[in-house]
Amino acid sequence: MMDLNRREWLSIATAASGALLPSTAAGKPSDRIRLSLNENPYGPSPQALAAVKADLSGLCRYSGDEIGQFKQAIVARENIAPQQIVLGEILDVLGLYLSAAGGPGGEFIYSEPGYGALVDAVAPTGGKVVGVPLDHRLQNDLDAIARRVNANTRVIYLVNPHNPSGTVSDPAEFIARVHDLSRRTLVIVDEAYLEFTPDFAARTVVGLTRAGANVAVFRTFSKFYGLASLAIGYTLAPAPLAASLQKLGIGAFYDLNRLSLVAARASLNDTDYAATVRTKVAAEREAWHDFFRARGLRFADSHGNFVFFDAGRPHQAVAAALSARGIDIGRAYPPLDTWVRISIGLPEENAAARAAVAALLR
Repeated sequence: MMDLNRREWLSIATAASGALLPSTAAGKPSDRIRLSLNENPYGPSPQALAAVKADLSGLCRYSGDEIGQFKQAIVARENIAPQQIVLGEILDVLGLYLSAAGGPGGEFIYSEPGYGALVDAVAPTGGKVVGVPLDHRLQNDLDAIARRVNANTRVIYLVNPHNPSGTVSDPAEFIARVHDLSRRTLVIVDEAYLEFTPDFAARTVVGLTRAGANVAVFRTFSKFYGLASLAIGYTLAPAPLAASLQKLGIGAFYDLNRLSLVAARASLNDTDYAATVRTKVAAEREAWHDFFRARGLRFADSHGNFVFFDAGRPHQAVAAALSARGIDIGRAYPPLDTWVRISIGLPEENAAARAAVAALLR
């Protein structure tokens, strides 16, 4: 990859910013049930809330010691060198950088349908997105992905558990296959939902990154830890990639919200909270799966905080019917045009959504 200087990078990033930043509309709180964005309805850790409250008086200051403290917490958790940690929610920026740094024509492979924050960002600099369909279990089709890799492949982007299906691959097989693929190109594994699984430590591929493989791992606090509005995450990257990103100022103090940093650090320390969230979400997810089984509906074996099922009718019709009952669900995922993703909410919200789906399917 060619090395961009900061001026070149900022020029590209500024020109592409319109393509990277989604527009938002101001809205007032409502009594609608929002099951569309895979948020954690149980809220942040009490320790995170306390940490934010204690730090409010520091809002006049840029982030400082909080960065080092958060990085040390990540080092202790991941057993990885601090130089390999890049802070922030940087998937789109990472996609833009990797596309720009290698020049136009690079191919970015991902599972389709799927979450596209990283691959959606490559077009402004001439990147090409290559979608590989999920397999018959709605899992990442690692065999098909391996066959699609060629000399132009710059990145393979995998989400595990997958979004929207929620499926996970066999851990030993997945780690071995990612290792094999990383010998051919950079593999980025988005583990945004992995902490909803009870065997998180056995499923993560961070050991490959730690061992020097060409593998990067993305984590976010927006899902499992309930910090969506604070937008904080981190990427564990091969040392050369991390150094290049940091040289450009990605993850620098002026881009990091100090309240996000203290909240995220406190969240990592609250193991009781993590166990409670995992248990509650699993119980609600299984209630959904029981609902699907009782009605003979096809559904994905989700391990995230959402479910994915075949309603047998167009997604648009299902979304409109549920919206009329005050329930918002996830977007459509072509070509699975009759499949529906519903985020897991509070028990009473899930019960209302199941009742609405049952009425629709009668």
